[in-house]
Amino acid sequence: MSAPDEIVPDGKDWTVVLQEGCAECGFAPDDPAVAATGTGDWLRTTIPRWEAVLARPSVELRDRPDRWSDLEYSCHARDVCRVFLSRLELMLTSDDARFDDWDQDAAAVAGRYAEQDPAIVAREYDEAARALADRFDTVQGDDWQRPGLRSNGARFAVETFALYLHHDIEHHLVDVAG
Repeated sequence: MSAPDEIVPDGKDWTVVLQEGCAECGFAPDDPAVAATGTGDWLRTTIPRWEAVLARPSVELRDRPDRWSDLEYSCHARDVCRVFLSRLELMLTSDDARFDDWDQDAAAVAGRYAEQDPAIVAREYDEAARALADRFDTVQGDDWQRPGLRSNGARFAVETFALYLHHDIEHHLVDVAG
C-alpha cells in the first residue's frame, strides 16, 4: 500500500464546543442526552457503531486527500479512549491534575494508523472504550467537579471532560457516517 497523503494538522481549539456546541456534528453541551453521568453507558453504545465502520470493505481508503480514512478515524477514536482513561485517572486521584496536550496528528503518523488491521482496531476500541466507560461509572458526587489542566491552558472538570469526550467520539462517528 502506498503512503497516504499528509493531512494538514488540525489546529482548532475544540474546547469551544463545551460552551458553543458544534455546528458540524450537532453536539449541544446542554442536551440532556449527553449528560456526563451517563458517559459509561453512552460510550458502550459506540462500540458496535465503530465495529460496523471497521467492517466496511474500503475502510482503509481516503475518500478525499484532506481527510483521514475511516480506519484512521477509528484508530484515533481508540486512542482518544486510551488518552482519556489516563487523564481521567489522574483527575480522580491527583489534587493538581495536569497533563500534556496530545498531538493527535503526530499520534496518527507514529501509530501508522493507515496500516493497522481493522479487526484488531475493532477489538482494541472495544477494550479501550469499555475500560474508560467502567472508570466513568465509578465517578460519584463531588468527583464530577475534580479539576484537570491541559498544558495548553484548557481547564476541565471531570464533568466537562466527559462532555468533551462525548463530542470527540460522536463528531468522528459523523465524520465516518457511523
